[in-house]
Amino acid sequence: MVSERLKKQIEFIVEIDKVKQIARQNYVTGGERRETDAEHSWHLAVMALLLAEYASGPADMIKTLKMVLIHDLVEIDAGDTYCFDEQAVKTQKKREETAANRIFGLLPADQARDFRAVWEEFEAGLTMEARLAAALDRLQPLLLHYHTAGRSWREHGITSSKVKERNRLTRELSPQICELVEDVIERAVQKGYLAE
Repeated sequence: MVSERLKKQIEFIVEIDKVKQIARQNYVTGGERRETDAEHSWHLAVMALLLAEYASGPADMIKTLKMVLIHDLVEIDAGDTYCFDEQAVKTQKKREETAANRIFGLLPADQARDFRAVWEEFEAGLTMEARLAAALDRLQPLLLHYHTAGRSWREHGITSSKVKERNRLTRELSPQICELVEDVIERAVQKGYLAE
């Protein structure tokens, strides 16, 4: 007989498949469609494995990977909040808290507490793992925006000052990543992908 614990875990696994349907604002490279949250999370996990060496201090890779893989699961209920949509950002925290209660609540109690704690740590942004995950969460769309000729930036009238502010976390994380971000933004402005 299947245990209650396994039933809950499978229910969660099936539920989070919905993250594959949550469209983000940026486009995938070489394509005409928007990226999904699932694709974004996978991309962040690979980036964390490759770029952790540039963090200003040691980070627990398992915890960082957990963060990047689960940080957007709340968007199954809350929807993707475009970071430059000031009105949506005002209600984001409440919508995501409600979503976290339901989605993580599907898990057995110990795993629900663990996933919720990791998600809250990411949201607080105080640990090295959370800072690394958050910096990568900003770098990844920046790279996609640049490599799609700024399509989404242009659609939304985004300026370089907004993009610089959004990526300021990289200064705390890594001088090398910060230099990369500044270079990408400068080249995007020069090429007309991003308004000054």
